[in-house]
Amino acid sequence: MATEGIKSKKLYYSIKEVSKIIGVSESTLRFWEKEFPHAKPRTAGLSNIRQYTEKNIEDLKVIYNLIKVRGFKIAAAREYLKNNREGVDKSSEVITLLEDTLAELKEIKKHLDLI
Repeated sequence: MATEGIKSKKLYYSIKEVSKIIGVSESTLRFWEKEFPHAKPRTAGLSNIRQYTEKNIEDLKVIYNLIKVRGFKIAAAREYLKNNREGVDKSSEVITLLEDTLAELKEIKKHLDLI
């Protein structure tokens, strides 16, 4: 998963931005929308442009972790989310904390390499 955190506090993010943040293709995000309805973004305008919120992004990070990191199949990930929402939310917090820590460590290493 991309370790790029959500730097600016925007109200909505495009599918392209979310694709970069999560580290998957736009087509993967569209597929996950169908498989995990709670992660589906709102759509706006006549062309139904996807507008992702920070909550959508956090949900997608959890889905990424279950499928790409832990190796769950789609059905198993869906069932896990359904039966263990509280644990999943806690995992999401831990993942975010670890990503932030990794980014900070990389920044420290960059400064140390300059010395």
